[in-house]
Amino acid sequence: MSNNKPSTNTELAKERNRAAAERTLMAWIRTCLSLISFGFGVDRIITALQQSLVYEYIDDPLHLTRILGLSFIGIGTCAIILAAFEHRQELYHIQHENYRYKSRSSLAFVVAVSIFITGLFAFVGIVIKSYTN
Repeated sequence: MSNNKPSTNTELAKERNRAAAERTLMAWIRTCLSLISFGFGVDRIITALQQSLVYEYIDDPLHLTRILGLSFIGIGTCAIILAAFEHRQELYHIQHENYRYKSRSSLAFVVAVSIFITGLFAFVGIVIKSYTN
């Protein structure tokens, strides 16, 4: 006589995995809010400088700082959507009886590469801007 009822250890392990998935999503929410806030802050600072007398002496025809701020907002927004999607997939996998670990691509790595590319463009833009003035 086989017992199809899952063991207590299995159920507790699934609960721990679900709790870990919740903590991971919350960490992503904090990270994405930080990225969006930073991008918004950069944009607001540039807007304030444009309205002051200080900005008259700063030449930024390509609006690189605004692009930088919008890039951080975009990265944060895309990352939160991807994190929510990944979270739903993880919960779906945990809920199934035959849950097995499957290696997947890392969302953190994708966000890190996006921030690296944004930072690289910002660095190159600042260097070009400083040598052309």
